[in-house]
Amino acid sequence: MGQHTPLYQKHLDAGAKMVDFAGWDMPLNYGSQIDEHKRVRSTAGVFDVSHMTVVDISGDDAKAYLRKLLANDVEKLDAEGRALYSAMLNENGGVIDDLIVYRMSFGYRIVVNCATRSKDLAWMNSHSAGFDVALVEKPELAILAVHGPQSLDKVCAVLDQGQLYPVKTASINLLENFRGVELGNWFIARTGYTGEKGLELIFPEKEAPAFWDKLVAAGVHPIGLGARDSLRLEAGMNLYGHDMDEEISPLAANMEQTIAWQPEDRDFIGRSAVVRHRAEQAAGSMPRLVGLVLEQRGVLREGQRVLCDNGEGIITSGGFSPTLKHSIALARIPVNSHSCQADIRGTLTSVRIVKPNFVRFGKKVFE
Repeated sequence: MGQHTPLYQKHLDAGAKMVDFAGWDMPLNYGSQIDEHKRVRSTAGVFDVSHMTVVDISGDDAKAYLRKLLANDVEKLDAEGRALYSAMLNENGGVIDDLIVYRMSFGYRIVVNCATRSKDLAWMNSHSAGFDVALVEKPELAILAVHGPQSLDKVCAVLDQGQLYPVKTASINLLENFRGVELGNWFIARTGYTGEKGLELIFPEKEAPAFWDKLVAAGVHPIGLGARDSLRLEAGMNLYGHDMDEEISPLAANMEQTIAWQPEDRDFIGRSAVVRHRAEQAAGSMPRLVGLVLEQRGVLREGQRVLCDNGEGIITSGGFSPTLKHSIALARIPVNSHSCQADIRGTLTSVRIVKPNFVRFGKKVFE
């Protein structure tokens, strides 16, 4: 038996198919992954992501510590509630994890992947020496993600019911992308992972079951890990352990936006390595992560070889797109490749190279 989120019984009551995910018993689907996927694209769905790890960081040196620890620069977080997507790198420039960091009233809050929890916490603690900083994991917090075109309206309608929650919904409607707001012991942000507008809500786990019930009663549909994966693939979002890991440079994972190169005197962990990687990229020896589109019959899957005019690559994530109704993939291929064929069960099948971003707000975005 794996670990359980505070919503485990709710998933069972809803008829979820439960699977092991990094040691947690989590819902794969509640009947139909395709239907759940379409619900998020058309109305609103709620994901239980309470298995993810929240770490609060405070102390006089919290900013200095994070400017050393992370490839992106928390100096950019010039107001409370602002959020930043970053890689946390090892000395060789490989990705230990990708994460979101928020500026909070008490310092900073980081949300990291559950599959990397132990190594992330060990790494973060091992590099805290010499800094006046406190790292506190917050397992008592639940995390729900509500996404879809109607997500904000439905969440605000629930929160307004009888003023049951310490939340002012007016402040939620004013949130811009990658912004959050502290409302009592709740934190609500707009960061997302699906290519739709939506909210992430972090709040005391004891309040999660009742809030889940109210969301469902308001027409927000429970969504499992299966649809979460197909939604993030359509949005061109990386999945740790698939599209990047400790052996992969962020420059080979379409993650250059997670690196703040300026100011040049900020010596974050892994900087010298990714500076070398950037030189390799300029010289054409660093592979790149691209999108692949297969508009004929067939399914692109992780691990399939991709034969390009400039060498061989590999699919890192792939599957059927319910929105586009054909197969798509993320693939790491040699730079300067212009044409590719995917090896699908021994048959070389032509695929089209596109930017690794397929669907936004329910619409096709690639040419």
